[in-house]
Amino acid sequence: MFREPWLNVVLFVACCVTTYLVGGPYFAATLMGILACHEAGHYVVGKRRGVEVSLPMFIPMPPGVSLGTLGAVIRMKNPIHDRATLFDVGASGPIAGLVVAIPLLVVGLHLSPIGPMNPEDSLEGNSILYALLKYVVFGRWLPGEGVDVQLHPMALAAWVGLLVTAINLMPIGQLDGGHIARAALGDRHERWSARLNIALPVIGLVVGGIMTATALRAGKDLTDALWYAKDGVIPWAIWALLLGVMRQRAGEYHPPVGEAPLDGRRRIGAILMLVIFVLIVTPVPFRAVL
Repeated sequence: MFREPWLNVVLFVACCVTTYLVGGPYFAATLMGILACHEAGHYVVGKRRGVEVSLPMFIPMPPGVSLGTLGAVIRMKNPIHDRATLFDVGASGPIAGLVVAIPLLVVGLHLSPIGPMNPEDSLEGNSILYALLKYVVFGRWLPGEGVDVQLHPMALAAWVGLLVTAINLMPIGQLDGGHIARAALGDRHERWSARLNIALPVIGLVVGGIMTATALRAGKDLTDALWYAKDGVIPWAIWALLLGVMRQRAGEYHPPVGEAPLDGRRRIGAILMLVIFVLIVTPVPFRAVL
């Protein structure tokens, strides 16, 4: 069923090249290391639990219009119906990636100076965890008072790793978070996925409304304020659209699972993964400087 390993190797090398062209050796090594650990978590746990999985297939993207890669995918011969196995495989990737990403982000922040924000800059968004880590490293909330951290390539790549992990942990469909939620909720998750899919663009509109009000208070006219707010609306709309397309093609958000519920330890684990998602989700991934 699965292709020969040489294709996986070629695509991985291609991603190393494209990410190097985007941000240099520190950026490429950090981002590819995080992604490789994420996929290795899925692969190793899947093999240990008897799931027939492929090697990760990395997706290179051209520099200049992307960060060099769209991440990677692992294919399974058959859907996982055992809820405990589904939880283990779904949670293993994000955990493995974060174990690498968070220490590298801290190191990268220590390598990053603080400097003034320029009008042409694009600011990376804050998650709760990212804001706290910047406070621990620099002793102040950033951005603020006209300055922000000027990210070292290692820090930028680790931040991207957190962003990608947060997207994967959305508890919808067949994302990693969807696998975890399906394992925890069973077939009720299908209804929740539909509701959350509708909620995503609504969240985007709320975020955009807050950004519009913020820009107006900063002295922008309505046109400029709406243009500023688009960075808060578009990502949520794109995620909702992609999840909707995936649902239409598959006919369902997630394949059904067995009736046996998760044990207590895994139920606690599912709650902890939701907490992690809340800590690392970034409402506005990138925005302009006001």
